[in-house]
Amino acid sequence: MLKEYRRCAMENLFALLENKDYKGLRAHLSTLHAPDIADAMEQTQEKESLLIFRLLPKDLAVEVFSHMEPFYQAEFSELIREEELRDLVDELYFDDKIDYLEEIPATLVKKILRNTPENERKLINQFLNYPDYSAGSIMTIEFVDLKKSMTVADAIKRIRRIGTDKETIYTCYVIDNERTLEGLISLKELILTSEDTTIEEIMNADFISVTTHTDQEDVAEKFLKYDLLAMPVVDSENRLVGIITVDDVLDVMEEEATKDFHMMAGMQVSEETYMESSVIQLFKKRFPWLAVLMISATLTSAIMESYEALIAGMAILSANIPMLMGTSGNAGAQASTLMVRSIAVGDVEFKDIFRIIWKEFRVSFLIGCSLAVLNYIRMYFIGGYSPTLSLVVSLTLIITIALAKLIGSTLPMVAKKIGLDPAIMANPMISTILDALVLITYFKISSAFFPLG
Repeated sequence: MLKEYRRCAMENLFALLENKDYKGLRAHLSTLHAPDIADAMEQTQEKESLLIFRLLPKDLAVEVFSHMEPFYQAEFSELIREEELRDLVDELYFDDKIDYLEEIPATLVKKILRNTPENERKLINQFLNYPDYSAGSIMTIEFVDLKKSMTVADAIKRIRRIGTDKETIYTCYVIDNERTLEGLISLKELILTSEDTTIEEIMNADFISVTTHTDQEDVAEKFLKYDLLAMPVVDSENRLVGIITVDDVLDVMEEEATKDFHMMAGMQVSEETYMESSVIQLFKKRFPWLAVLMISATLTSAIMESYEALIAGMAILSANIPMLMGTSGNAGAQASTLMVRSIAVGDVEFKDIFRIIWKEFRVSFLIGCSLAVLNYIRMYFIGGYSPTLSLVVSLTLIITIALAKLIGSTLPMVAKKIGLDPAIMANPMISTILDALVLITYFKISSAFFPLG
């Protein structure tokens, strides 16, 4: 229903634009959500998008600009006047301003900051120098701070006075004169508490915080674990320097999930969407991993060559290789995908590795035996293969599935421990390793049951 409503709203917008009904267009724009207007502007020509933007009230224009994709923000910045752009950027929330300035060319940043007050310019430069993907790079400085000596009445007056310009007022932060973070208090608690109660009496001194250099993925894990809406960011001396809100964490989670999907598919991470990427860019992202995996797969060919006499003497053995490789690869992919996800949400840590190995061994034994029985029935009773060959293939299944589950569940953990992204040890990499192990296992068992001499 909502999708249909949005589609009709967009159609009306484009119709009004085509008919040059600017009065009707202005009225219609006021009924739309900012993200929808941003989407519509990205679908129009430059002149039309500029027209739409200038028909918007100032507050809505700022919100629409903050919802534009970074690449389009940079393009749109070239369309509007420098003074207009500077006014627009001044109205952005601080974290949105930093995100924008990180995306645009340095020459444009200089123009925007040219008339910015010195204290704000220093602050912006400080934020731009925080490491990529750190808590400092995604935090905002727009929060409500209180003193513990205040009464609830004083605190509510302060929130009313400064809250308009803050990104969130639902959690307030209690600091001392040195800006050391002493506690948190929610707006709900303030409203429900007697006005003459002091903040010190009701503040929560047991809070979760991160430092400016904490990795954004660790920040997201804490938000999930503790069900937070906002989290304070402190420096090395526990002084409050900013906060991270849940909307920024959702962006981080989407970014991290996208990165994991790319790496699990054997591709380099791309910050651009599929439709924005050119053919050459897609080639560059995909080719290196495929080349590495292809070269590493020569090990498989070498193993088969070393058992050439066995294969020549019993050609039927080669008919089962695709099934064995495919099944073990799928089993490994199941384990690695589950483990990458568990690591991402903080469900498992490296210290759990032996518990994981024991659990996956039992799981693999049950799966391997079940598939072995099913395979024996398929080969011997339905396919008419010999009982010995059916047994060889079934035994290989049991062993290779155990290997697949153990490798698939432990390699991501090891990768995380040594500082690599666990997703790098996902499907393509594990499948390449398992292909070699499957062949060795299969031919070793076959050699025992079908000796050449």
